[in-house]
Amino acid sequence: MATITVDGKEIYAKDDATLIDELLANGINIPHFCYHPSLGKDGNCRMCMVEIEGKKRPQIACDTPVTDGMIIRTKGENIARVKRQILELELINHPVDCPICDQAGECSLQNYYMDVGLYDSRLDTPKNKKKKHIDLGANVMLDRERCVLCTRCVRFTKNITKTHELGVVVRNDHSYISTFPGTKLSNPYAMNVIDLCPVGALTSKDFRFHQRVWFLKPLEAICDGCSRGCSLFVDHNKEKYKDDVIYRYRPRFNKDINGYFICDYGRLSYKKENENRLLNAYIRGMESEFEYALLKMERLLKRYNSKTLFLLSPTLSLEEIYRFKVLSKKLGAQINGFDENFDENFEDDMLRKSDKTPNRKAFTYLKIKDDMDSLKEQIKDKDFVLLVGRDDVETIENLGFEGSLGVMNYRDFEQKDKLDIVIPTVSHTSRDGCFINCDDFIQFSSCKIDKNLEAVNLLIFISTILNDGKTTCEDVWNSGLGKMDFLKGIKFKSVKTNTIKIETK
Repeated sequence: MATITVDGKEIYAKDDATLIDELLANGINIPHFCYHPSLGKDGNCRMCMVEIEGKKRPQIACDTPVTDGMIIRTKGENIARVKRQILELELINHPVDCPICDQAGECSLQNYYMDVGLYDSRLDTPKNKKKKHIDLGANVMLDRERCVLCTRCVRFTKNITKTHELGVVVRNDHSYISTFPGTKLSNPYAMNVIDLCPVGALTSKDFRFHQRVWFLKPLEAICDGCSRGCSLFVDHNKEKYKDDVIYRYRPRFNKDINGYFICDYGRLSYKKENENRLLNAYIRGMESEFEYALLKMERLLKRYNSKTLFLLSPTLSLEEIYRFKVLSKKLGAQINGFDENFDENFEDDMLRKSDKTPNRKAFTYLKIKDDMDSLKEQIKDKDFVLLVGRDDVETIENLGFEGSLGVMNYRDFEQKDKLDIVIPTVSHTSRDGCFINCDDFIQFSSCKIDKNLEAVNLLIFISTILNDGKTTCEDVWNSGLGKMDFLKGIKFKSVKTNTIKIETK
């Protein structure tokens, strides 16, 4: 470790590390456009200038190694003047269209101008105008006038996805970002360039003009698109007289799972949380009052007892699956987690996995069978099968089952008219819980969006049947889940704030 002095304050930094990394790690704000932790240095924007004692002129922090004893100034009249001049160059041809720009409210250029800019324009010639709203493909729109040519997007397609769709064309102040002739931006991670863009040059066709970012409230969640379980921000807003709506997913940095990125499939999967929701309970194909249907479900379970089979989805949380195991033991029923949601063509070398469910590993750790052979054996003498977190009725029908069939899920589906009972549940972003990903990392999804829908929380439902008051994730951990061998030494409070590796034997 090296000791350096920044603005009169001593801090410890990794010797020979890049200066900007250490400053940002210590909470010292350094303006920057071209630098990004996942892309490394490029040195083209010059915004990260700092004064270093002993150097004749300001240096860029993204290409300066830390050395012991460095004395650095990030503030002061001289360095502010340098940054103001750089900003003036960046803004010479930049359009003043912040009121209609999707990036307004989370734009680095706006923030830096308010911090060190605040100058009057000296431009007395017409601005160099460039093309606007260019469809690059893959849900990405380009506004060339707003681009500051930081080349983050170019380096992303070159170094991260290695698909090389983007490049810088022409020279001088006529330079612009473009796809190569005859190509489109089309890789499965293309929409990450929207997050990487520090200004409003690259925007999402899907999100464009739908909501102002300062109205959005972010919650932390886990992507349920595949077994990778990428960390997300769920941006939602409840307008007056309307229901709460999710407007987008954004990647949340997690060094153990997904780094800074998510795939486009996971990013756009927020739509299923808003659309095609199951709005009513049904009993024998007829709409039913929600509370009556819940009582009916309780009576069915108590009537069938050991003749019941719970077929669970690997999209359920660890706590929900554990509680169904407790319930099945209480009733003398059986439980299975068979699910065929695999797609070998979906998997790649970056993040995406062929298993398109977020919590299949929970069945392994909780010793719940999840293969077709065991399902065939368990269903033989059953009179009632309850599908939980799923609605693939054909899975049961293909086995020739002729008894009573029920579904507890959040999605609407066609077969509900011919089932004995159907009850809507809260969806993935409306309940918290733990998930174990493909690499045995356990994470906590704290997202609990309150939708204006009649839907049951599964933990509360099971608690009502067992009459034990275990209605929260913490209750479930304290009542027995946290004492299981695979969670030995892991505390619930730690899981809520950290990604933890389960040590497998």
